[in-house]
Amino acid sequence: MRVVAEARTNIALVKYWGKRDEALNLPAVGSISLTLDGLATRTEVTWDEKASRDRFFLGDVEQAGRPLARVQKFLDLVRERGGRAGHAIVRSSNNFPTAAGLASSASAFAALAVAATRSAGLELDPTSLSELARRGSGSAARSIFGGLVEMKRGERADGSDAVAAPLGQWDLRLVVGITGEGAKATLSTEGMRHTAETSPYYPAWLEQHPADLDAARAAIERRDLAALGEVAERSCLRMHASALAARPGIIYWSGPTVDAFHMIRALRADGVGVWFTNDAGPHVKALCSPADAPRVERTLATVAGVVRTISCAPGAPASLIEVER
Repeated sequence: MRVVAEARTNIALVKYWGKRDEALNLPAVGSISLTLDGLATRTEVTWDEKASRDRFFLGDVEQAGRPLARVQKFLDLVRERGGRAGHAIVRSSNNFPTAAGLASSASAFAALAVAATRSAGLELDPTSLSELARRGSGSAARSIFGGLVEMKRGERADGSDAVAAPLGQWDLRLVVGITGEGAKATLSTEGMRHTAETSPYYPAWLEQHPADLDAARAAIERRDLAALGEVAERSCLRMHASALAARPGIIYWSGPTVDAFHMIRALRADGVGVWFTNDAGPHVKALCSPADAPRVERTLATVAGVVRTISCAPGAPASLIEVER
């Protein structure tokens, strides 16, 4: 069976940084994110009973090494769950920069979870897909769902309760400022591990995190953009503070990143309801209302080093596009 699925990336407003179990990809903390329209991965999976190995193509280029190994490991989980023999050909493409701090692994493994399971003859509910997608990438569990999503840290050793669930739809905008097209120097998994092992600020990050989750949940329930924006900025800076304090410190920001932070705060001082966030990469995201998004996008585009901007509405859940027997 040949199956094509699509999933959108998501950006955490309350960050996830660090793991309590690397083998199962269990997060050290919960997170709250916004799935984004316009930043998507489309993945095709075809099982071949006679093939001798899995093959993985990203943007029409066949992959080897670590990218192939991650896909093979994930396909092993699908084979185990579905009692499936044979191997798969996986073809995937992103409409945005890969491995650059835009959560490409989130949309990639969410799309792969949907396509690979269906192609293997499995029909999983969204919660089961979220648990499976997490095994490929922690943030992929959130991209199974659309809109605002909460990822639970979970308490069980097997990770069965470390899953995401939707928090509902809210017509927000996240304006993304792209500061370069290349891959980042330190991948998220390595950055998390190094921070947890060496940063004296990491325990404080863990201690303060539950309060940020509570504040964000309350803001979402009230539809209070200012309160949610304040939590998002605070969570972003706390996450990066823990990484910066590692030995040696991890610096994901570039000059344009910091300049954009200042520009967003200047806009807010001028009466615009906008707040920044940023993940493990140099790109800047600005949270605002739909009415303010055009001005935010125009202003962000004037920052030297911002090569382009994308205004994203809340995105839809991961979905099947084609099924061909």
